[in-house]
Amino acid sequence: MNVVDSSGWLEFLTDGANARFFSKPIQEPRDLLVPSITILEVFKKILQERTEKAALDIIGHMFQGQVINLDAELALSAAKLGRELGLHLADSVILATARLHSAILWTQDKDFKSIQGVKYISKH
Repeated sequence: MNVVDSSGWLEFLTDGANARFFSKPIQEPRDLLVPSITILEVFKKILQERTEKAALDIIGHMFQGQVINLDAELALSAAKLGRELGLHLADSVILATARLHSAILWTQDKDFKSIQGVKYISKH
């Protein structure tokens, strides 16, 4: 199983320099978990730069994976991870999602660089 963080989705969807790195997990939707908070972050970012229709069209790819909603169990796990690792709210939810589902987290966010279970590539 795989989880791609928001920066990875944005990189892939905008064909950024690291898009190829994120294409492997994203193009295998049967093994892709999508934390609902990544949908929020990606939609918000695209909405700031384009129209709502464009944002909806772009995030449509995210719905091909299994969307994981933030429930009480995930929230508590994320809070503990956030405190333990000094992560921001969204990052802690994304990492907690990956860990609860024994998934690999794919990212270019340096906050995850040295965390176990993470595939990291530096942002260009």
